Amino acid sequence: MPSPFEQLTGPGKVLKAEPPDRKEFEGLKRSGQARLHDAKNTSLSLESRFDLAYNAAHSLCLAALRWHGYRPSQRYIVFQLLPHTLQLGPRYHIFPLESNTSATIPRNRVVTADSICVFTVTRLN
Repeated sequence: MPSPFEQLTGPGKVLKAEPPDRKEFEGLKRSGQARLHDAKNTSLSLESRFDLAYNAAHSLCLAALRWHGYRPSQRYIVFQLLPHTLQLGPRYHIFPLESNTSATIPRNRVVTADSICVFTVTRLN
């Protein structure tokens, strides 16, 4: 049975197989960490902090996908494939959040990006 990556790879699909590049991976990781650090700056507007946290999450998710040797053609796919890039298994799912101020997070969810909610990972029962 093909992996989730292989199922989404090919002409007209959202992934393209491409050998990992260590320099690109390190750059994406560094960029994500810098943006996450900047997102903690309370002197910035809430909107700016959210943008920084979202882009940090995207950069780190993209780094994980590139590590596995795939390049996305659509931005959203890096979040949807995160359980596979992190090898969490089929019992976990990523849920994007609309806002970091009004979100109610159930006890079984883990919030990332410190206090700024970009997405949650939840275990499915």
